[in-house]
Amino acid sequence: MKIKFKKLRENAVIPTKATAGSAGLDIYACVDGEILIDPGEIVKIPTGIASQPDTNDIAMFVYPRSGLSSNHGVTLVNCVGVIDADYRGEWQIPLINHGREPFKVTNGMRIAQLIPMQVIPTETEETDSLDDTDRGTGGFGSSGN
Repeated sequence: MKIKFKKLRENAVIPTKATAGSAGLDIYACVDGEILIDPGEIVKIPTGIASQPDTNDIAMFVYPRSGLSSNHGVTLVNCVGVIDADYRGEWQIPLINHGREPFKVTNGMRIAQLIPMQVIPTETEETDSLDDTDRGTGGFGSSGN
């Protein structure tokens, strides 16, 4: 599988792997100057890139970087973002600062990571009944502790 990336701005950085064994590709901020994220604040960070995978059965999942989360309390607002195969606009990474101090985002900073995954084509069907199971309609915790 190959993903083509288009730089929308000159200072954009194409996602890269930090090491040969890295699961994800680092996603970089593309900002003029710096962006300050105050505690509790949500900011969409531009990346300056757009993408096109070579097949439509791929989705690009965006995950937080563990270092930003554990060291600064900065993570993705939606925990995991999804970039669909047919989206051609600029990637924006929504970060939230759960820390106690303002956090500074600068150009070229690694702000998230990309893990592409194959998506299973899905059909839906409305029905009036579903098969019974041992769990049934038990909610949270109903399968045991």
